Amino acid sequence: MLTEIQVLPSPPGDPDAPYRHIDAAIGVIAASGLRYEVGALGTTVEGPADECWAVVREAHEACLRAGADSVVTIVKLHQAANPARQVSIDDLTAPHRH
Repeated sequence: MLTEIQVLPSPPGDPDAPYRHIDAAIGVIAASGLRYEVGALGTTVEGPADECWAVVREAHEACLRAGADSVVTIVKLHQAANPARQVSIDDLTAPHRH
């Protein structure tokens, strides 16, 4: 499964670390052991469906644990019915990398 996660905590951080709450979500994703790529407006995660779903919830909740007053999380998913036909991060991005 490919999952794109965009967390929108309010506030995104604090004066000492303007993106502290977002960084907490990325930390959860990094610790998951799944392949991921951080983008300017979201993070793409690649892995088994159950693990991707779990990391979405953990990333969302990490923002709150880090001190955000609230958080909205936007999720996009791609999953093939036949696992052999599942696309990867590289399948979708390699042709566009410089």
